[in-house]
Amino acid sequence: MTDKTWKQVERTIARRLNGRRQGATGRRGPDVLTAWLAVEVKHRKRLPAWLKDAQRQARTAAGDRLPLVILHEAGQRHSDDLVLIRLGDFQDWFGEVRPEGEGSDA
Repeated sequence: MTDKTWKQVERTIARRLNGRRQGATGRRGPDVLTAWLAVEVKHRKRLPAWLKDAQRQARTAAGDRLPLVILHEAGQRHSDDLVLIRLGDFQDWFGEVRPEGEGSDA
């Protein structure tokens, strides 16, 4: 039986973040866990062009700053806004995510 694409994507994200893929456990929980991240992975054939355009605009204007896109739904609290960041930018800024169980030396 061939592996489903979404499972492959979850495994790839888990490897890139030094995390552990939870798999389809039948209970609620994140797709990938690290020591400090609970990751929900969504795989789609195509993302909306306006969303990719917003990220491109943020990257173009960022200079040496971290490019973010904030998604706000009309009438909702700003604390519920979504923050979009490219995985590569996340890794560049925050470094390699340590594997679960590996604490800091401090």
